[in-house]
Amino acid sequence: MSHVLRIAIVDPDDASRDAVKSTLLGLDTVWLEAECSRYAFFPDVVKQTDPDVGIINLDDNPEAAVQLVENLTQQKPELALLVSSSSTDGSLILRTMRAGAKEFLTQPIKPEELAAAVSRVARNKFGAQAGGSRGGCKVIAVCGATGGVGATSIAVNLGCALAGNPQNSVVLVDLDLAVGDADVFLDTIPEYTLSDVAQNVSRLDFTLLKRSLTKHSSGLYLLPRPVALEDGQHISTDDLQRMFGLLKATFTHLIIDTSKAFTKLDLFAMQMATDVLMVTQLDLPCLRNVVRLMMAFGEVEGLKDKLRVVVNRVGHDAGQISIRKAQETLGHDIYWQVPNDYRVMVEVRNNGVPLIEQAPKAVITQSIGQLAAALSGEEAAMSETESATKKSGWLGLWSSGRSSKTSDTATE
Repeated sequence: MSHVLRIAIVDPDDASRDAVKSTLLGLDTVWLEAECSRYAFFPDVVKQTDPDVGIINLDDNPEAAVQLVENLTQQKPELALLVSSSSTDGSLILRTMRAGAKEFLTQPIKPEELAAAVSRVARNKFGAQAGGSRGGCKVIAVCGATGGVGATSIAVNLGCALAGNPQNSVVLVDLDLAVGDADVFLDTIPEYTLSDVAQNVSRLDFTLLKRSLTKHSSGLYLLPRPVALEDGQHISTDDLQRMFGLLKATFTHLIIDTSKAFTKLDLFAMQMATDVLMVTQLDLPCLRNVVRLMMAFGEVEGLKDKLRVVVNRVGHDAGQISIRKAQETLGHDIYWQVPNDYRVMVEVRNNGVPLIEQAPKAVITQSIGQLAAALSGEEAAMSETESATKKSGWLGLWSSGRSSKTSDTATE
């Protein structure tokens, strides 16, 4: 589990409590454990849920709230208390801090101020690493320019490659609600699905969440698409927001395999993502679709900047469009090239076994492993397979930049 703070709130005012909850849902490393509307009940809430942080709004009854801060500080000194108030009275602030509050925030609380206060608490609790680049969750959305380009293969094997690092905890969400098949690629029969978790996320904690996911032998956790077609119709963006918030607070990497329909749920997932991998092939229909999709993404603020074009099955056909021509057509750099290996991919798909287990030394496995390292910000060392192929020239020319880590052509 990544560093995460469990938070409990007490605020008699529904509007301000909802505003704080909304801000917390957008933070990667927190989880709202409990909320309460009465000061008198909050000590029992803290005792039952054992949070790391308590957020107390003083405005309804400042005297009772300050006394609550003092009591909780004595009873549970490890609990970090953040207090808020619309009052800027110096004596109230001083009394609250003397009672044991760690931070004083002015109502209405600005999201950036709450995030900064939570970050300071996290650093005190977990050390400097909590404030580093690896403190949050990396969210990777994988989509295909059209059906059959291998987007699910990339998503599943990328997840398994990331899960191979013991420092990572990785979950894959199959967001193709109609015909998703990530569970088939991993030869699993899940007990719970995306609709089960989305509809019950408000009642889940970390333990129940892990029990709701299916863990593969590679270490990858899976949340598959619903069993019945109609179940997917009841999943809303609000459900996804809460579900992704919990998953982001629990895992270091969240991979989302989107559908090819680019529904509002898919676009929502892409907006939440750190990186969006657009999987395509070197043929004209695929490249035209990528151009069209990039135009659509350009209308959504920040989405096009996250786009990473991944060319799959490079070398599948001698008549393929060249990488240089493809980049000219797209007007966009190609982030990664995955070489074609038809025989290996057919085996892993039919056996329900990921590349890293079925063919760990294959060139395609090495390529996806290096893609995982690049997306994680790690400098991947050149593999023995890559070194050998470069020396022999078997895979042809190697392009520069990021895509120099993968081959420009490959034999089938």
